[in-house]
Amino acid sequence: MEINMTEKALELLRARRFADLKNLLVVLNPPDVALILQELPEENLPLLFRILPKELAADAFIEMDGDSQELLIHAFTDNELKEVLDQLFVDDAVDLIEEMPAGVVKRILRNTDPETRKVINQILNYPENSAGSIMTTEYVRLQKEMTVDQAFTRIRQTGADKETIYTCYVTDERRLLLGLITVRALLLADRDAVIGDIMETNLISVDTMEDKESAVQTLSKYGFSVLPVVDKEKRLVGIITFDDALDVMEDAATEDIAMMSAVTPTDKPYLKTGIFETFRSRIVWLLVLMLSATFTSMILTSFESALASCVVLTAYVPMLMSTGGNSGSQASATVIRALSLGDVVFSDLPAIVWKESRVALLCGAVLSGANFLKLLVFDRLTVPIAAVICLTLFATVFVAKLVGCTLPILAKKLGFDPAVMANPFISTIVDALSLFIYLTIATAMLGL
Repeated sequence: MEINMTEKALELLRARRFADLKNLLVVLNPPDVALILQELPEENLPLLFRILPKELAADAFIEMDGDSQELLIHAFTDNELKEVLDQLFVDDAVDLIEEMPAGVVKRILRNTDPETRKVINQILNYPENSAGSIMTTEYVRLQKEMTVDQAFTRIRQTGADKETIYTCYVTDERRLLLGLITVRALLLADRDAVIGDIMETNLISVDTMEDKESAVQTLSKYGFSVLPVVDKEKRLVGIITFDDALDVMEDAATEDIAMMSAVTPTDKPYLKTGIFETFRSRIVWLLVLMLSATFTSMILTSFESALASCVVLTAYVPMLMSTGGNSGSQASATVIRALSLGDVVFSDLPAIVWKESRVALLCGAVLSGANFLKLLVFDRLTVPIAAVICLTLFATVFVAKLVGCTLPILAKKLGFDPAVMANPFISTIVDALSLFIYLTIATAMLGL
C-alpha cells in the first residue's frame, strides 16, 4: 500500500497536480505522510510540505528523519518555522534540537517563545540518559480541593496544549505530587465529589536523574500509559508518556543489536548512512577482535609440535571452537536480556553461576556422549583420541557457559554496556580457552 501511495504521489508531483496531491495526503496518518514525503525528490520537499494543513504538516514533520527535517528548516522562513514549532509538544521540540547542528539549533530557539525556550533548556540540561531528558512538562495539573465539575473546567481550559489529558495529577501549591485521577474516574464520579476524596494516592514515580531505561521498565512493569517524574523534593516536574517510552525501548534494542554484532550504534537509517560512516562504525571493532584473536594463533604455535605428532586432532579444532562459542553465546544472550529487563542484578551472580553450571553439566554430558559414539562409529577413531576430544568438549561447554553468564554482569557492574560482552567477544575468548583446554588435555592424555 505504501509503495502504491508513493508511486501515486510521484505521478501527481510530476504532473504538477498539487491539489490532487494534497487530497491524497490529507487523508493519511502523519507517519505515512512523512514516509511518502521522504521518498519524493528532496528539491520538492519544501513545496510539498507547504501544501499540507498546518497541524498535519507539524505532525508529519516530527515523524521525518533528521536529514529531511534539517532540509525543511533551511527552506522555512522564520514565520513558517515558528508555526511548525508552535504545533510541537515540548518533548518533540527537544528531540528535534538534539538531532540538529548548532547553527540550526540557534535558529530553532530564536523562533520559540521565551517560556517554551526556558522549558526546552531545562530539559536539555538533564543528562542524556536520565528520565528528565525524555519527559514532557505538558500535563494537566489539578488541586485536591476541586470538585469534579471544576476539574473538567480546568481540563477544558488547559487540555488543548497538553500531551495527554486522560491522566491528571493532583499537586499542592508547591507542586508536591499528592495523587492522580483519570478522566474515566472523573466521568464516573459525582459532579460535586471532591478530587482529594476520590484520587489515587498510591503513586509510582521516578526521579529526574534516574536512568531513562530504568524509568521505562517501571512504566512497562506497572502497565502505565504515563509516568510522573519528580525532583529531589518530590515536586512534579513532568511526565513520561508511552510513546516516548517506546522510542527509548527501540533505541535501546537497536543499540544492543549493534553492540552484540560488534558495530558502533548509529541513529541514521541504513540506506542513509554513508559508506565511510558505516566503515568507521565497523572497522574499530574488527581490529580489536582481530588482535584479540591472535591469542588463538599464539596457543596453536606453542602446541605446534604436539599437533604435528597427532595430525588427526587438528580436524576437530573447528568443531570444538564452534560448540564453545555457541554455548557461551547462549548464556550471554540470556543474561543480557535478563539484565535489560531488570530481572537480575549483580548480587544475583552466584545464583546465575550455579544455574548455568548445572545447565553446562547437562549440555556437556549429552554433547560429549553423542560425539563419543559418532567418533567411534563413523570417524573410526581410537578410544584414547575420542576420549580426548569428548573430554575437551565437555570442559569447553562448561567453561563457555560460565564465561558467557559472568562477563555481561561484570561489564554492567563496571559501567559498560552488557551487550558489548555478546557474541563476538564471547566467541573470541572461548575460542582461545577451548583451544588451550584441548591441547592441554591432548598433551597430558596422549603424551604428545
